[in-house]
This record gives sequence, C-alpha cells and structure tokens, in this order.
Amino acid sequence: MTKHKKRDLKFDSKAVFYKPDEGSNSINFPIFMSSSFEYDADIYRRVVDGERKSVNIYGRCGNPNEYQFEEQMITIHGADACLATASGMAAISVSLFGLLKKGDHIVCDWTTYSSTHEMLDHRLTDYGITTTFVDTSNVDNVRSAIKENTKVLYFESIANPTMKVPDISLLVELAHEKNIVIVCDNTFASPYVMRPLEWGVDIVVESASKFIGGHNDAIGGAICMKSELLPDDFMEQIRWNTMVKWGSPISPFNAWILLRGIQTLSVRLKRQCQNAMMLANHFNAHPKVKQVWYPGLTSHPQHEIAKKQMPNFGGMLTFEVADEAEALKVVDNLQLATFAASLGGVRTTTQIPATMAFLDIPEKERLEMNIHAGMIRVSTGLEDITDLKTDFDEALALI
Repeated sequence: MTKHKKRDLKFDSKAVFYKPDEGSNSINFPIFMSSSFEYDADIYRRVVDGERKSVNIYGRCGNPNEYQFEEQMITIHGADACLATASGMAAISVSLFGLLKKGDHIVCDWTTYSSTHEMLDHRLTDYGITTTFVDTSNVDNVRSAIKENTKVLYFESIANPTMKVPDISLLVELAHEKNIVIVCDNTFASPYVMRPLEWGVDIVVESASKFIGGHNDAIGGAICMKSELLPDDFMEQIRWNTMVKWGSPISPFNAWILLRGIQTLSVRLKRQCQNAMMLANHFNAHPKVKQVWYPGLTSHPQHEIAKKQMPNFGGMLTFEVADEAEALKVVDNLQLATFAASLGGVRTTTQIPATMAFLDIPEKERLEMNIHAGMIRVSTGLEDITDLKTDFDEALALI
C-alpha cells in the first residue's frame, strides 16, 4: 500500500504535513548541522556533470534543511519554486539583483519597509539601476511611472506601517501587458492571510523571521515564484549565480526552526488576526487615539480591496497619538505588550516606526509615505484580548 497519497489539502493541513524523512522515518525533519558532505566517485562525477541541488556539495551551496524549508514554502504559497535566504532583506536583494542589470528601472510603492526603500533609492543607483516611487493604490500613478526600461513593479501586500493594500489584480494586468515582473513583499500578511501568487504576482518575498517563524528566535527569508514571464529555472539561476556567490543562504538550524514555525502558522495567525481586529476596534473608539490603520476596519481606504484579496485582515495594525513624545510614553509604559523591533511573534510587540524602522528616511519622505511621528505599530500576539486592552488603556491614560 502506498502511503501519503497526494490529495488536495486545505491550507491548515498543508502547513502541518510533510513526508517523514526517508533516512530515519522521523516525522520531524532532522537537523543537518554540517558545512561539508563526503563525496564518492559517483557524487563527484554527478557534480562534474552539472548536478547541483540533487547532491550535497557544500553548506553555502545548499543543505537538506534549506531544501525542506523551501519545499514547505512552495506548498503553502502554491509556488512552482522557492529559494531560502539568510534574511528577508537577502530575499529582496537576491531577487532584484537576479532580475535587474545596469540601465534597468523599477516602479516601487512609496511606502515600503525602510531598508527596502533605502536599497532602491541609494544602493541600486550605484549599479546604474533607478527607481520611481509612486502610490500604487492608484493604478494611474503606476501607469504614468512606467518607462521603456521598466523591468520590475515592487510593492507590499500590506504596507509597513500604514497598512495600505494595493489592488493586485489591476497591477498584475497593467504590468503583464508590458512584460514587467511583479515582486511583492508579503511579510506583513503571511501566506495564511494573503497568497499573492494566486493573484498573478510573479515573485513573492518574505522575511520568514516574522510570522513564518513566529517566535522571534530565527532569521531567514524566502523567495517564492510562479510566473509565465520568467524561465522555469530562474530560481536555480539566482541560487547559483547570485545567492551562493554573495554568500547569503539560510543556516541549517534557522531553516529547521522556520520549518517548525510553518506547522503552527495557521493556529497562531487565526488568534493574531482576531486580536488585531478587536484591538483596532478598541483603539478606534479610544479618545486618546487620533487614527487607526487596519484593513479590517470599514474606515480603511482599501477595506473593500482587502475584503476581496484576504480571508483575514492580518495581525498588524497601527494607531496614532498626538506626537512622538506621547507615543514613547505609551510604549514605554506597557507591561504586557513589549517595546521591541521586529514583528510576527507570539508576544505582542510595539514600535514607533518614524524614529525606529524609518529613522534613516528623511522626514519629508516619511511624511510623503504617510508615516507620522505619533504612530505606534502593533504586532499582535496570542495574549488574552482583555489583558491587552487593559495594558494599552493604562498606558494611554498616562498621556
């Protein structure tokens, strides 16, 4: 009898299941903490003949834990291929440098993660690659920004930290008419909330350190692809020509930790989405809060688009108080929620985006991104919602 027949599984089941390791039959994939692998004559000949991923060559070139994590990301994203990287920024860098060359042009949303914005606005220009920043929630802006040498359209499925949601189907239609590859950062959503490949996006990048891992204890990234514009072997091309040469693969231990994180992704995100929705409504009615940004609120500018694209609205939200001083007083006096960088973990974390993640972005540009000094970004965790509300209420009462 053949076990583990291929079935059409729901997302929750896909996240949990993978076949036992062939060598041990362990239902948990083993850790291969090795940088070197023994060759024999057969392996040597296969490497010389051009085999790569099917044999273990050297830790920087690949590792069984890396490959298993990639397979699981392929499964939950509905991708054709995946490449695991050392971090989310490595995923962004490897994908863009694999797609672009000197003289190429990118159209990018104004509001992206600050390190992404800085890389496009400063570092890529050193290599002769230019970027035009626009508000991609208005498709006419994108259309006007496209040039003859535009090769990539880049945006986030939920923007950090303003929670802006682009209409992906319209952007895909526009970009693909002109053979422009779409790269979408899905970190704020996670594949539980949003799977952009299903909407026609070519490449999805994620910081797996966030919701994928879910415990703030591992760093890693992933590039997932499903594209008619790119060659089938594009991922293997950038594995060997870009990632391996730059030395940015994921470590075996981090790949193992993140693989384990995928198995609890659904149950964590279900609770985090519920907590985010309840906190957003709570803040929306709070007298000390000026504004709340959360796609699940009917007041959100792209609420109807979010409803169309997402069965859930995510575990992230942002609210605004009067100024930076008030924002600092709130986050510094929280007792249950944590004042910390990063997001996506089981504990609720907060930060002040304007002076933390976006500190190196000039104030004028921050304001154009709609990032204000009094904003507080919240990554909801798994705590009891009553305790969270009380914690924020007590801190807000001090301003």
